[in-house]
Amino acid sequence: MTETADHFSPAIRRWRVALIVLGIALLALGGVVLLTEVKPQQYVGILTWFLGALIIHDGIIAPLVVAVSLGMRRASSRVPFGVLVVIQGALVVGALVVAIVVPEILKKNIGTGNETLLPLDYATNLSIFVLALLAVTAVSIAVVLRVRAKAK
Repeated sequence: MTETADHFSPAIRRWRVALIVLGIALLALGGVVLLTEVKPQQYVGILTWFLGALIIHDGIIAPLVVAVSLGMRRASSRVPFGVLVVIQGALVVGALVVAIVVPEILKKNIGTGNETLLPLDYATNLSIFVLALLAVTAVSIAVVLRVRAKAK
């Protein structure tokens, strides 16, 4: 069921326009804050962070989600769209949290020189998060399948 942009309802078009305008406004605000509040000496660090985020997103997270989606579609053409969306969402959330927490785990193992900087057991917390994400994903898939079965 593929639709072109011409077939979307007026409400969807309004939401899209509103979200695009909001995104552009937030981008402009970020640019103003960057130029007025951030010292030019910090630009290299910010650029490095953005490049790292780009590599993680475009080099790891997006290909992983696409590969899983294609694999699920090839494995079975009967995978409901809602299940696919739930799994993609879980992959994105999990990948982002892992990308945020793994550097903390590595730095804590290296040492910080100040024990109060990274006081938690990040590896254990990440494991608990991943297990909770798997549980929430499984429950969400069950709900999608049940709602779909009732709709038939």
